[in-house]
Amino acid sequence: MLRILVAATMTATLASPAAFAQEGTAAGAAGGAAVGAAVGGPVGAVVGGVAGAAAGTAIDPPPPEVRQYVVEQPADTVEIQGTVAVGEALPDTVVLKPVPNYQYQYAVVNNKRVLVDPGTRKVVRIIQ
Repeated sequence: MLRILVAATMTATLASPAAFAQEGTAAGAAGGAAVGAAVGGPVGAVVGGVAGAAAGTAIDPPPPEVRQYVVEQPADTVEIQGTVAVGEALPDTVVLKPVPNYQYQYAVVNNKRVLVDPGTRKVVRIIQ
């Protein structure tokens, strides 16, 4: 029982949503299973796979239309202190613009076009 709890805790810690943001559900499940197996053996792999898949599902990559829309829109860049990274929240000073017909919003921050979860203001994808 302790082994399962340790595996679940390690998986939750190491399988952060930011680590799997660019990969989605499959990578989340695979990564979680690998971490879980290393810590808790076969049972840990199952627990880690489920936790990793849940993390990956929450932040699956957006459809191509969303990326295309964001790339094509004119936008002024906003400079902020620090780096822009997946999983990091943008400051309230960054104005987010909606993506029509989708839950995402976007901004250009430090010369990077980013998709943002409007509820948390966290970057879910950096569009190159």
